[in-house]
Amino acid sequence: MPQSVKFHTASAFLLMFIGILGCTMDRQKQAELSVFGAMSLTDVLTEIGEHFTVESGVKVYCNFAASSMLQRQLEHGASADVFISASPRQVIALKALGLLETGSRYDVLTNRLVLVSHKTAALSVETVERLADTAISRIAIGQPEVVPAGTYAKEAFIHFGLWEKIRPKLIFGTDVRATLAYVASGNVDIAVVYQTDTTLSKNVKVLYQFPAATHTPIVYPAVVLKASERKQVAQQFIAYLKTARAIDIFEKHGFIPN
Repeated sequence: MPQSVKFHTASAFLLMFIGILGCTMDRQKQAELSVFGAMSLTDVLTEIGEHFTVESGVKVYCNFAASSMLQRQLEHGASADVFISASPRQVIALKALGLLETGSRYDVLTNRLVLVSHKTAALSVETVERLADTAISRIAIGQPEVVPAGTYAKEAFIHFGLWEKIRPKLIFGTDVRATLAYVASGNVDIAVVYQTDTTLSKNVKVLYQFPAATHTPIVYPAVVLKASERKQVAQQFIAYLKTARAIDIFEKHGFIPN
């Protein structure tokens, strides 16, 4: 066989191999999805991700933390395809930096803000002003600068003119689950968490639900990251959050789908 023919034949096989390898790598990229989610979504998003995997064949990997912490990770180059925050603030900040896919935002859920105590506590809170009483000495909320639930709690306390009065009593949680753990373990008298978090512990009871008008609306927006190599699958996942199956799971966990 002439040398030139051997060279062209080898080149053809090499190009074919590269093409097959490229297709394989593309399929591998499409076969998994990285989702950054607010800590309060841990259980519900894990369950929805499992159903999405069964129906689409795409494995969903979730990273849960306080929304502001996830925001900072993304700002510093963390790799993710979808981000679902417990507040629009983080999404707005990422959009301003040009890190989000244009037009990908979908406001998935809403939630409620509540006061809880340990189930054995002999406390009653008919009005929020009761929190200023000396009988209540420790109140847990999420760190307002980091945890959206803490931001909402601060807004509500300011609304009632209580922020400065109760500030010395405040214990700050690193995320809403940590805040719930404080009260479930009896380490604080009262905690402010989402309504959905109260289903996670048998050791807490709801004392009061904040009126929606006392704080910024609790909204969970989902967005696609501009740097994602799986934008089509990411959009499919967000679309899946609107399906009857996903809505049933959200409602089972106490969330209010939009």
